Amino acid sequence: MTDARASSSLPIRQVEKPWGLDVLPAPFEAPEGQRIGEIWFEPPAALPELLVKYIFAGEALSVQVHPSDAQTLAKGIGRQGKEECWLIVAAEPGGKLGIGFDREIGEDAMRAAALDGSIEHLMTWHEVVPGDFFYIPANTVHAIGAGVSLIEVQQNSDITYRLYDYGRPRELHLEDGMAVSHGEPYSREQWFKHVPLDGSQVLVDGPLFVLDQIAGVPSQEIAMRYPDALLVIPREGAVEVAGESIAPGSCALAMSLADVRFAENGVCLLTRPCKIAS
Repeated sequence: MTDARASSSLPIRQVEKPWGLDVLPAPFEAPEGQRIGEIWFEPPAALPELLVKYIFAGEALSVQVHPSDAQTLAKGIGRQGKEECWLIVAAEPGGKLGIGFDREIGEDAMRAAALDGSIEHLMTWHEVVPGDFFYIPANTVHAIGAGVSLIEVQQNSDITYRLYDYGRPRELHLEDGMAVSHGEPYSREQWFKHVPLDGSQVLVDGPLFVLDQIAGVPSQEIAMRYPDALLVIPREGAVEVAGESIAPGSCALAMSLADVRFAENGVCLLTRPCKIAS
C-alpha cells in the first residue's frame, strides 16, 4: 500500500541568473552549462508568509530596495512588503554587501546617483565572512556583492525595485524605488550579528518573523518560541521531521516542534512567521 503522506521536505526551484555560479558551494551542484543564482524552497500552504532561499553571487547583484507592508497596503496592492535577512555561508576574500549609505542622501541626489551609476560608491560596503548575519528592514537600499553565498529568509513577496544594475539590460524602477528608499546609514549596531557555526543564537525576534540558529537540541526558551508550524533548515548534520531525514541543502515544514528530532551534534535554523493583526 502506498504511503500517501506528503513529504516534509519543501520542493526546490533552481533559478538561473546571469550573475550566478556554475560551481556551487557544497552540498549543491549546478546542472552542467547553467549558472545558478538562487535556490528557492517553495513556501508550503501551511506557512505561505515566508520564503527561504540560497543566493549564490558570482557577480554583483543590482542595487535595490523593497517596500514595507504599510506602503503596499497604502498603494492598494495588499500586504506585499518585503523585509529579509541574510546569513553568510561562503565568501571569497573581499566579498562584500552594500547596505545603506555612508551619509544621509536626499531623494534628488539618490536619483541622480542611480542614473549615473555613482550610487554604488555612495553606499556602505560591509566585508563579510561566513557566520555574518544582517537583517535588512524594508526601505533599506542594498546590494549583494560578487563572491558571496548566503541563506535568505524573507517575507514572501516578489516586489523588488531596481535602482541600478551595472549596465545590464533589465528594467529599473526609479520612481517606485525613490518613493520607498531611505537615504540613510545602516544601523550595524542594531541589525548585525556574527553567528558561530557551533552556537545557538536568536537571530530575529519579530515583528514579522522569528529566526533562530540551534546547535544540538533547542533550549526550553527557544522551544517556547515555536508553538505551531515552523520551517527547519539544516546547516550541519541531518534532522528528522515527521520521521523523514532532512539533510543540509534542504528545508522542511514541521507542523510542530515535537515532530522534529534534532541531531545532538547538528546545527540548523528554525523560522516561523509572526501573527499580524489585520
